[in-house]
Amino acid sequence: MKTYYKLLEYTSDMDLTQFYKEAAEQGYVNNSNQKIMIDAFDNEEKSQVFILFRDDKPMGATAVHTFPEMGENSYRILTRTCAVGGMMHSAGSMARLKRCEDVSSRFYVPKMIEWCGIDTNMYCTTNDLEGGKQRTVHRVWLPIMAKQGLFTKIKEIDYRGVRQTVWKLNPKEFLAHLDKHPWEDHVLL
Repeated sequence: MKTYYKLLEYTSDMDLTQFYKEAAEQGYVNNSNQKIMIDAFDNEEKSQVFILFRDDKPMGATAVHTFPEMGENSYRILTRTCAVGGMMHSAGSMARLKRCEDVSSRFYVPKMIEWCGIDTNMYCTTNDLEGGKQRTVHRVWLPIMAKQGLFTKIKEIDYRGVRQTVWKLNPKEFLAHLDKHPWEDHVLL
């Protein structure tokens, strides 16, 4: 049975009250209210928050913004990334992660490429802090992506008061990898 999703640009008329509550309950502090998840990007030169819907219910979020620390024409992608209801880590096995059978790989990254443009510089930052949800991304997801040539580990920087690892997306390779490994049970409309 197929599951259908929509990934839409955030608009102020979206009711995210229940999403914020679920995000907070699941430990996604950066997605627990509008001030942290959306308004935090007001000072960026260019930014966009995307909301993932399943059955017209908000289930996830991700954001992108300019990243001048990495040079001209650069973006920081996959910020404020989460999916509630157990969707974030539903891949369930290393083989499924390698085939990109997760919402970040299948839905969020292609949206980042579309929004930024395939020829821009797109970076993801992670850290290894104990309390953060990024720890799994830092230790598992991005290393798996890097081993396949889909991201490249660039360097460590101090960013917004935290030591961060910067990973560069290889967009053409990423999209080609998705084409080789369809995720037919989950469809983005």
